[in-house]
Amino acid sequence: VLVPQARASIVKTAESNGIQWMKAKQWLNKQITIKDYSDVSYPEYYKQSFHAYSDGNLSYDAAVEQELASRAVGARNFPQFGEKGEDVFRGAFDKALSELGANICHSNESTSKKVIIDMGCGTGTSTRRLAKQYPEVDRLIGIDLSPYFVDVGNTLLKIAPEAIAEKGGEQGGGGWITAIQSDERIKLQQGDMANTELPSKFASVVNLSLVIHELPTSVAKQVIQEAFRILQPGGQLWISEMDFESPAYAAQRENALLFSLLRATEPYLDEYADGMEELREFIVNTFDTTKIAAATGRHYALIAQKEGIDGVARNSLEDYRFNEDGSYAVEDTHLKPWESQSSPEKVNA
Repeated sequence: VLVPQARASIVKTAESNGIQWMKAKQWLNKQITIKDYSDVSYPEYYKQSFHAYSDGNLSYDAAVEQELASRAVGARNFPQFGEKGEDVFRGAFDKALSELGANICHSNESTSKKVIIDMGCGTGTSTRRLAKQYPEVDRLIGIDLSPYFVDVGNTLLKIAPEAIAEKGGEQGGGGWITAIQSDERIKLQQGDMANTELPSKFASVVNLSLVIHELPTSVAKQVIQEAFRILQPGGQLWISEMDFESPAYAAQRENALLFSLLRATEPYLDEYADGMEELREFIVNTFDTTKIAAATGRHYALIAQKEGIDGVARNSLEDYRFNEDGSYAVEDTHLKPWESQSSPEKVNA
């Protein structure tokens, strides 16, 4: 019962905020050439149901709807901004990372390139955003286990559609929920972020945007180790994630009914919430310096740097998430699980 409720809530939020879910989905489905990926193998943890899809991320339906759902989640996090909520949501992580000292390192070797690896890139929303933010970067490689997500992402990059709101949903260059620009620096590829097969000391930055909460803690540690291996000296790991140590999420988790709406679509959410401190300690012990700050009222941004900063002790942690009085540093604006922006109401159990 809960999975259909969760799905209905997110679709309702989208449509009520001017995010044309059904119209955009219909348009994108017409652009895709269906491929057979039955010969691709996946880790066992990845074969679970995710996000109200029985096949998890291993279907075109899930891939086509990912960016639609992301827009709706943004509207829930920042309801006062409506369909632009996702831009504000992701912008909050950008701001927090910048304030923590986000930097694109560059090796002293003359042949080296500035490279960003976007782990768990999905259809490339975060990869495209990074490309716009950092025009000086030579290459951006998005890696995702789902070939369906990668295929949809590459289709969008190839078509480079204009936003449906700007073109009224007409085909011929328009039709998607956001405008997308082709960028030859971007490469989206299917692969395991715990074993990228990339060279050591290859990347300037490894980005993990809203990915770790979908992993078992043991896998998350493997991904962290892989990020450390492929980073250049001075390179940074950027993490944007849910913070279950924030008062808002902590209170929601204490309410069994409310948290069940989240848990119904996220198979590893309890493990992630219980293992936050353990994983943070693992990151601190792996990297030289780690900094963490509140990004929204329920999310944090983290930067871990390979090889330390002069004058800062190795394996150090600086935590800026809480004020001196113990309150969270950023106000919570998120809608409750049963609410939509236009007309908040409880979902019938």
